[in-house]
Amino acid sequence: MPGVSAPAPVVKLVQRTTEPAAAQVLRSTAAAVIAFVVAQWSLPEPHPAPLTAPLTALLVVQVTLYATLTTGIRRVNAVVVGVLIASGFSSLVGLSWWTLGLTIFTSLLIGRVVRVNEFVPEVAISAMLVLGVAQVADTALERVFETLIGAGVGLLFNLLFAPPVWVQTAGASIGGLGERMGRMFRALGAEVEGTQPVAEAAARLHEARRLDHDIVEVDASLRQAEDSLTLNPRVRQGLLHRVVLRTGLDTLEICAVVLRVLTRSLTDLAKARTEEALFPEDVAVSLRELFGHMSDAIEGFAVMITTPIAASGEEAEERLSEALTRSRATRDQVADLLLEKVQEHPRQWQLHGALLAEVDRILDELDIAKRSERILEELDRRSADLHERRPRLQAALRRLRGVTQNRPPAET
Repeated sequence: MPGVSAPAPVVKLVQRTTEPAAAQVLRSTAAAVIAFVVAQWSLPEPHPAPLTAPLTALLVVQVTLYATLTTGIRRVNAVVVGVLIASGFSSLVGLSWWTLGLTIFTSLLIGRVVRVNEFVPEVAISAMLVLGVAQVADTALERVFETLIGAGVGLLFNLLFAPPVWVQTAGASIGGLGERMGRMFRALGAEVEGTQPVAEAAARLHEARRLDHDIVEVDASLRQAEDSLTLNPRVRQGLLHRVVLRTGLDTLEICAVVLRVLTRSLTDLAKARTEEALFPEDVAVSLRELFGHMSDAIEGFAVMITTPIAASGEEAEERLSEALTRSRATRDQVADLLLEKVQEHPRQWQLHGALLAEVDRILDELDIAKRSERILEELDRRSADLHERRPRLQAALRRLRGVTQNRPPAET
């Protein structure tokens, strides 16, 4: 009915089904089922259930196309080695606790010898699977054939149905980081007036230190997004998206480090002024205004780097520009007031200077002009490195873009 909105749980369910994680679950399930059907159709009757084929397809169909192409060979190698080990053991001994242990030990040892890297456990997993469903050596070739079928289905599935792009997920993580830093600036502004307890200042310092853990999580999400853009034929200007997000996170990481130093300066000041106000009243008012503008700037920066280049992106850039202009003007006002007060009361003058230097560093990192220069430099550097290291890959990508140039780009 018009004007009637769906219940919140229903809305959340619909949103989850459109997320990259939900799409990946459906893709993995479909690839495994297709591999099972193809293996059943290809193998001669009678034969045991070809479980190795869907197993391999499930392992090969990764979250991103780049991960599939770069790790698919090692995964197939790991599964084939596990199948051969299990087939060899099944022809010599039966299945018992000690033969199972010996199979696992041998699989893990040989997995390191054949250099499957992070997929060593999958050698043992494949060996146990085959050892459980087939204990005759005659099925070795069939299991290897099933493995190849599963690998082929997994690779073709990712080529024909490109994996989801994780840019929105990474953008949400970066935006959340910007919001947390913005809230910290506003909290600092609320605490500079009057006397600040040392415990309260120390708590704010610990909160700033915890931003390191947030950055690690955002970095992991961004790496997944970068992989999803690499070699994806549905995505145009993938390098530009990766550089914009990566350089943006680097800037936020620097700002988080400086913010931590800034909270340390305020904590030291609180320790030195336990019996008096942290700042004179007029300085505190200006500092609160400054931190408010810096909060708007850091949040505006996060929005700008996660917004597509369109009208909304221009609005985010304008918001950031205005916040930086107000921040610099208020910073100059605070500097004049601090200079005047320091001349009257010279105690802890070095902490006042450190505070201004930390504010300047954050505003400098958020500067729009310098960010544009950084993006252009990073694009040139990555393009040059990729061309030098993989000239054939570059040529293949150019041909692929020529084939797909008439296709509508996927939403990112």
